[in-house]
Amino acid sequence: MSSLNKKFAIGLAAVGPGLFLIGYNIGTGSVTTMAQTGANHGMSLFWALILSCIFTYILMVTYGRMALVTGKTALQAVKTEFKFGWILALYILIAIVIGELLAIIGVMGIVADLVQEGLRMATGSTFSRGGIIFVLSCAMYYLIWKGKYKQFEKVLTVFVILMAFSFFVVFILLKPDLKEIFSGMIPNLDFQPGSFGLIAAIAGTTCSAAVFIVRSTVVLEKGWTKNDIPLEKKDSFVSASMMLFLSAMIMAVAAGTLHPKGISISNTIDMVHLFEPLGGKVAAFVFIIGVASAGLSTIFPIVLIAPWLISDYTGKPRDLKSPLFRILILIGFLFAFGSVFLTQRPPALMIFSQAFQACILPAVAIPAAIMISNRSKMKEYAASMKLKIGLWAVILFSFVTTWFAIVELLKL
Repeated sequence: MSSLNKKFAIGLAAVGPGLFLIGYNIGTGSVTTMAQTGANHGMSLFWALILSCIFTYILMVTYGRMALVTGKTALQAVKTEFKFGWILALYILIAIVIGELLAIIGVMGIVADLVQEGLRMATGSTFSRGGIIFVLSCAMYYLIWKGKYKQFEKVLTVFVILMAFSFFVVFILLKPDLKEIFSGMIPNLDFQPGSFGLIAAIAGTTCSAAVFIVRSTVVLEKGWTKNDIPLEKKDSFVSASMMLFLSAMIMAVAAGTLHPKGISISNTIDMVHLFEPLGGKVAAFVFIIGVASAGLSTIFPIVLIAPWLISDYTGKPRDLKSPLFRILILIGFLFAFGSVFLTQRPPALMIFSQAFQACILPAVAIPAAIMISNRSKMKEYAASMKLKIGLWAVILFSFVTTWFAIVELLKL
């Protein structure tokens, strides 16, 4: 195992699988999706977030339990437990990689916009977005090449925590209408324009297929066994609950600041209005640094996802210093320049990529329901009736959100 690969494995083992989920999911995708939802619809789509987090918990428990009982990662289980499982596993791998490449276009576009605005506020000069993306991509590729990105991620984590705390302060200052929040917990079928796409994006950014697939590997590399199934279930509950809390807080802040003024998020800088209750340049800088850091911290797992999944699929050890993996990582960073050449603004690209993620969910949910119900393999750990009902609800939800995503994507 290479030095970089060891550092990567040690880094994953140092945190719980739940923390991995939160760190991966709560990035610019979540901030943009929740902010756009709150700005356009207030808290009326809060129910979609609640359902997404509940179903995320169900899938985490399912794939986590299967990994601990069978000793197989999610991708290996799909590949070996079905007659043509290798095709399904390959489809999941390719679909996830495509989804992540689309995501990096939106993420890096938003980060570049924020850095550009921050530099303009600090120096009075406007720097090229393409130049900013080039510098950031080169710096991050160098960190991965040298195996030093974990130290950089720790610095970014501090700023992300600062951003989360700032959202909490704004949330308290706004004194949100609890009646509106509770009313948003009840599904409203009177959908407004754009609702389908945002519901799909909420599902895509929360029920991310990549998380369930990769998390099964994290669970095994953590050294957990069948005896740790209760701990794995607790970890899943805590992480899904925290994800719901953080996402709901961002949505509520947007609902309280942007929605009353009729401000929609068409450009990245529109999101700076979220921190208006804090006031001044300091608040703007907190938002810019926090969201940019969240974006940069998610870029590392995005560009590493292809090498990770290929190793998982083939059953070969991960070697991030191999020529093939370095080329794959480089391709990931080349996609980061996509927002420079596309006419759509980064927030719209980010929503698009999250909606696409929802289309992958059925391919992940259906095999999970079948495998966890197999008593010959799972024995006493097979799914209870309650879990089976939950999984079929997830499958129904996955088809509905996929349909919503397709309807919106066809409008583009």
